[in-house]
Amino acid sequence: MKELINQYKNGLLEDVIPFWSRYSLDKVHGGYLTSLDRKGNVFDTDKYAWPIGRQIWTYSKLYNEVEKKPEWLAIAQSGAEFLVENGMDEDGKFYFSFDQQGNSLKKPSNIYSDCFAALGFSQYYKASRNAKYRTLAREVYDRIEKRWSNPKHIFNKETGIRPMMGMGKLMLDANMALEMEGVLDNDTIISLKSNSIRKLLTHHYDEKVELFFENVAPDGSHPDTVDGRLIVPGHAVESMWMIMDLAAQTNDIKTIQKATDITIKMLSYSWDDQFGGIYYFMDWKNKPMQWKLDWDQKLWWVHNEALIALLKAFHHTRRADVWSWFKKVHTYTWKYFPDPEFGEWYGYLNRRGEVLLDLKGSFKGCYHLPRSLYECWKTLEKIAHDNDKS
Repeated sequence: MKELINQYKNGLLEDVIPFWSRYSLDKVHGGYLTSLDRKGNVFDTDKYAWPIGRQIWTYSKLYNEVEKKPEWLAIAQSGAEFLVENGMDEDGKFYFSFDQQGNSLKKPSNIYSDCFAALGFSQYYKASRNAKYRTLAREVYDRIEKRWSNPKHIFNKETGIRPMMGMGKLMLDANMALEMEGVLDNDTIISLKSNSIRKLLTHHYDEKVELFFENVAPDGSHPDTVDGRLIVPGHAVESMWMIMDLAAQTNDIKTIQKATDITIKMLSYSWDDQFGGIYYFMDWKNKPMQWKLDWDQKLWWVHNEALIALLKAFHHTRRADVWSWFKKVHTYTWKYFPDPEFGEWYGYLNRRGEVLLDLKGSFKGCYHLPRSLYECWKTLEKIAHDNDKS
């Protein structure tokens, strides 16, 4: 167990974070240059709100939970100040992208830039204790809630003939319930928690076919269409570990067990028995993935989220099947994704596990991987602690 703990801890603190600290900080214009090639060279100086908000969160989290390193706080501050100065339009909606100097390039076209800004500001407030960022996080959250019924606004292309609900908002609600305590009021946190757990486990998980669907109709059914049949294993397991964390707050063992069961069922369904690894997208009825030509690729974040879910599930349940799955996913992940020559991890592999793109940045960013390494490290420590007590 000690060797595993050190593998994740050192992977985070001696490999991944030094890579991003060394190469991503824009010391002239602020914020982060996230389009990094394999060696850390910048191949595009445009900046994007999603990765910036996520990297603010990452460095603030490290400062809050690992060590009060001034360097980490300064890096988080650089991203936070960049978004405050350049990120929003006159209505407070976040732009999608910017040039290096901070001039907006693409208008606000969806709500996810706002979501990650709120999460980043919330964690940065806890690190800096600057009340301005607590206020900002709350204001951004309030605007998000007002916009959710039509998050794309004038950019919405749907006619309303076949209404569908994606699971993205529910997973972000669960994430915000975990991350924004002390920023949002208690009633809001309780509502986010209960609503996200209930709908993710009842609307998006189909008990009959034992699968988690990305999109459902308002009544929870999944139409026999490309969107209605879509399975995204990474989102399924990511939402399950968040549910486990929320349920653990009240010692809700039944919900933890259900989230564990769904995690195992989804991994059993989506594991590539021939080449190993977890498929990116799947069709419930195995029909052609006409809009998802990358369906059989193996992506870093899917495996990162699976590792978190499996370790948290094992910590709570001590089930042998969960540990067996963790070992399987752990072995595949550490064999194919890390780059031993230039550091950090590859993000995109083909079905056979061969590197498709050797870049380290772009929308891969500094988020899923460091979060996974951190969560796995800390959960393994909890498991080891429980072992010592027994």
